Formats: sequence, C-alpha cells, structure tokens
Amino acid sequence: MVDRAMVPCRPCAEDAGRMTTAIHVRGLAKRYGQTRAVDGLDLDIRRGEVFAILGPNGAGKSTTVEILEGYRKRDAGEVSVLGVDPGRATRQWRARLGIVLQTANDAAELTVRETVRHFAGYYPRPRDPDEVIEKVGLTEKAGTRIRKLSGGQRRRVDVALGVIGNPELLFLDEPTTGFDPEARRQFWDLIKGLAADGTTIVLTTHYLDEAEALAQRVAVIARGRIVAEGDPATLGGRASARAKVTWADGVVETDTPTRTVLELSRRYDGEVPGLAVTRPTLEDIYLTLIEAPK
Repeated sequence: MVDRAMVPCRPCAEDAGRMTTAIHVRGLAKRYGQTRAVDGLDLDIRRGEVFAILGPNGAGKSTTVEILEGYRKRDAGEVSVLGVDPGRATRQWRARLGIVLQTANDAAELTVRETVRHFAGYYPRPRDPDEVIEKVGLTEKAGTRIRKLSGGQRRRVDVALGVIGNPELLFLDEPTTGFDPEARRQFWDLIKGLAADGTTIVLTTHYLDEAEALAQRVAVIARGRIVAEGDPATLGGRASARAKVTWADGVVETDTPTRTVLELSRRYDGEVPGLAVTRPTLEDIYLTLIEAPK
C-alpha cells in the first residue's frame, strides 16, 4: 500500500518549481502587423544562473527580453518573472530587477559616486554605494566626472546602476559592445562575481565566446522561436558531433578521432606532422541553427 503522505501532490510540485524558477514562459507571441516577431516561445530560467540568449537581428530576441522586463506588451502566452506577470508590473516588482541597456544616457557632469548614490535613492533596500563602486572596479574613479571616463569605465557605471538596487534578476543587453579585449575580460570577471553572489543574470550578446565564458545555459532564438537550448558545450549536439582530424597530408571527419590519431601515429612512426583534432565550435553550431529553413 502506498503511503499518500510520501507522495508529493501536483500543486506542491508546481510551487517548488516556481521557487527555483526566475523566469517561466509558455506560448509567448508578439506580432507587428503581419510579422510574427515572437511565435509561441517557451523558456525557463532557473534562479541563480547566468543564462545567455543568442540570435541574429530580427529573430525576436529583443522583443522577448523587453516583454520579460515589462516594457512591451505581449499578444499571447503565459509569462512569470520572479513570480509576477510583467504585464501587470508594480513598482515593488521593478525594484527587484536590474537592467543594463546596450546604450544609456548618463549625467555627464556628476561624479561616479554622486551618480550611484543618486540612483540608490530610488530603491527601498539598495546596496551600499561605495561597496558597489568597489565591486565594479571604480573606487579610484569615484570622484571623477562621468564625462571624463573611458568607454569601458562608463559601462562599469551602467552595471553599478543596474545592481545598486540589490536586484534578484539582472538583464544585460550587449554589455561589452565596443570593448577592447582586455576590458572585455575584466568585465567578464565582474559578471562572474555578481553571479557568485547569487544574482540571476540574463545576458543577450552577439559574442559567442562571451556566452561560452559566462553562461551555464544558452538559448538560440531564430524566427521567433527557441531552436536550441542547453549547456554551451553540448548545444545542438556539439559534444557528440564528428571530430575533424587534420595533418600535413590530409583531413578526415570521424566519430573515432582517437583511433584515427593512433593509425596516423603508426603510419608516421610516432610524431604526426601538423596534427590537430577539433570539434565544431559554438559559432559553427550557432550558424547552423539560425540558418533559414529551405
């Protein structure tokens, strides 16, 4: 006989799912005239994870994120962000979010410290402004006017303003566009630190290496739908895809690269000239996924 007390009820299981899910989307749809910008999209993002949304221009990526942020109305579908329908957003709900837009207007004549302290006054439970300035690596620039900062330093101010409200969920829209390689790596360390503090982060980016470096999971949007979702290392069958073995005299695609290398080693009596073994990159998989259907 089954002890009913030991069997979780369906409502209890659903409540547990909501506790661990920051964003839940089913059947999301949005039209602009005859164009289906978002066409029945489903999505789940867990609390505490870094989740990257990838897709070409016009795929529905920006529209989806704007609906999640509560800045655009949907035509159909079920959406829950931190347990709230963003279509009926309140000030209390918005205070739980942080948003870093791709472009932002700043108060050029204010100092970094003045700007961050000013924005802290908008939230009921803000972080300490000086701690936030330190976290984004701008302590030495705290007394500097915004207009005198470099592009990378201004972007750090944008992030400081995005997290000053102590958000549970942070949206980052193309956060490193225009950064030089060193500034991008420094910014990645900053994002990793925020994630380590338990902040849920939704990242939209055109840089595939950025998604691979930061995200636990990624989703690829094409033609208004998610066409693939998962760990960057295994997305779209990447981990099990055929390997390419190249050497000075040839190239072959194979499911057994180790055996191929051993055969080549015997053929060349040890060292194989120009040997390289590769599998598809995330960019290779991405380009295949977004290719328009024939």
